[in-house]
Amino acid sequence: MIMLAVLAVLIFFMFRNSRKRQKDAAQLQTQVVPGAKVMTNSGLFGTILSIDDEENEVLLESTPGTVLALHRQTIARVVTPVEAVATAESVVDEAAPEFGERIEDAGTDSGDVDGSADKKSND
Repeated sequence: MIMLAVLAVLIFFMFRNSRKRQKDAAQLQTQVVPGAKVMTNSGLFGTILSIDDEENEVLLESTPGTVLALHRQTIARVVTPVEAVATAESVVDEAAPEFGERIEDAGTDSGDVDGSADKKSND
C-alpha cells in the first residue's frame, strides 16, 4: 500500500514538473521578439534582429556588425537588466585597503612606505 502511495506521489510530481517546463518554454517564446536582448545556451549574449518562424532561425547581433544565424531553440533566456545589482557593485568601500597595500599603511596618504615622512618630522 505504501509503495502505491509513493508511486502516485512520484507520478504527480513528474506531471507537475512537465507542465511547469512547458509553461516556462511557452512564456520564453512569447518574450523572444526582435529587439530583445537574449542569452543562448552556450552563453552568447546578443540582440535579436529578426525571427524566421518557418525555418526556426534567429538572426542575432552579438557585437555591432556581427550577425549570427542560430536555431530558435538555442535561445536560453531573455536578459532583463537588473539595476539593483549594478548599483550594489558600483559602491566602493573607502576603508578597504587596495590590493597589495598593508593594513597599517592604509591610513597614510604620504605614499612613503619606509616611513621617511615620520623621520623628517621628528628631526
